[in-house]
Amino acid sequence: MAVELERRAPKPEAQRLLELIRSRRSVGKVAQDPPPRELIEQVLEAAVTAPNHHLTQPWRFFVIAGSARERLGEAMAAAESRAHPDSPQAALDRVRAKPLRAPVIIAVAVQPSDDPRALEIEEVEAGAAAVQNMLLAAHALGLAAMWRTGDAAYADEVKAFLGLDTSAHIIGFIYLGYAAITPPDPPRRSAAELTQWLGWGEKA
Repeated sequence: MAVELERRAPKPEAQRLLELIRSRRSVGKVAQDPPPRELIEQVLEAAVTAPNHHLTQPWRFFVIAGSARERLGEAMAAAESRAHPDSPQAALDRVRAKPLRAPVIIAVAVQPSDDPRALEIEEVEAGAAAVQNMLLAAHALGLAAMWRTGDAAYADEVKAFLGLDTSAHIIGFIYLGYAAITPPDPPRRSAAELTQWLGWGEKA
């Protein structure tokens, strides 16, 4: 019995982890000084510990900094021009400038496995789990992060820029840097409002 109770006891770091989860915020404005590579590598290492069925590890990561952000912007603008041929130049310029909002962007993609046991939706879900790990790791390391998607995440031009097959899924672009603003706490519904307890309290 003593062993069972010990196994059930919260780990000492549990409250710190829960506080990190509660305090994480999306930060939409960051400074232009880039974080050290060592911190980015820690964020990526957190990503690959995410759960995924059959250990397919379908995620692919692309760290985009410096002039590569401009090349990403060109791919985004090309996709926008194809999808909306009548877009004015000012609108294309705004799309082109989006990657310049942060010194580092990590594009997160999933290349679905050819393992016949792997369901494509579960591969995508694994990618989303990796992103959440990245956001929490960035927060723990003192970095600001924002998970963005938009039309560019689904555009073949952007997939081609990253060297991805059209069958791949871009889960999102993680904009990383040091916070230039303090974001407000967003309104959130409580877990109690969104949860049903089915069979809870019944005897085994």
